[in-house]
Amino acid sequence: MPKLLKIGIVGCGAIGTSLAKTIAADFSGQACLSGINDTEAEKAYKLASELKNQKLAELNLIGLINKSDLIIEATKASDAFKIAKKCILAGKDVMLMSVGGIIEHYKELSILAAEKDSRIFIPSGAICGIDGLKAASCGKVKKVTLTTKKPPKAFLGIPYVLEKKIRLDNIKQDTIIFEGDAYMATKIFPQNINVAATLSIAGIGAKETTVRIIASPTATRNTHEIEIESDSGRIRACTENVVHPDNPKTSYLAVLSAIATLKRILEPIKIGN
Repeated sequence: MPKLLKIGIVGCGAIGTSLAKTIAADFSGQACLSGINDTEAEKAYKLASELKNQKLAELNLIGLINKSDLIIEATKASDAFKIAKKCILAGKDVMLMSVGGIIEHYKELSILAAEKDSRIFIPSGAICGIDGLKAASCGKVKKVTLTTKKPPKAFLGIPYVLEKKIRLDNIKQDTIIFEGDAYMATKIFPQNINVAATLSIAGIGAKETTVRIIASPTATRNTHEIEIESDSGRIRACTENVVHPDNPKTSYLAVLSAIATLKRILEPIKIGN
């Protein structure tokens, strides 16, 4: 019998819940859940109950890390770096969903992972075009621009929106609410713009990647358009995402991208770069 990959999940929100249920239902021959953790204990217990195994609720993060081969971080940007670092220091692999939280630290994590023989997996998330950007980056990339368009309600409660006194309920046409580099975008919109962090890491860096964020009253889907100019050609990729049924700030494709990354880890044939 092949050894099962023991997977721990940190964060029992919409993404963590979806991934836990998928692993339990669809990967039973290749992987198993070693435990689930959340800073709100009731969320972990609730998910464990839905999975019909209360023993899965592990309230001690280090305990979860120690009994896992791979930890999937599905929390929030402010927690992603410290979780990733703890996993790597323990010599474990980690998959990061809150990529915006490591934008300042990914080089540090990369060096540490090499020392500890650990791997860091970052799914493409809610965008297409990462494969092309990675390939183009083996040559010379001149410019990367991300234009994100979402319904105004996706930006409710964000401090930047409140500080700028942007009246989301008064927006009648497409309105640019932010334009700048990816570094600032990930700081201002940590729950909305993980794709900018992923693009930055795969491409030319956060300070060189341009981000434009649009609040659109006619938008029914979260849309990400990427434009890449390089010496290998021009790439344009547009993704119109269906929102996650349990969290309007998350695209369903982000969850599927994590599942695809898990398949890539587990399966012998690797497709794409």
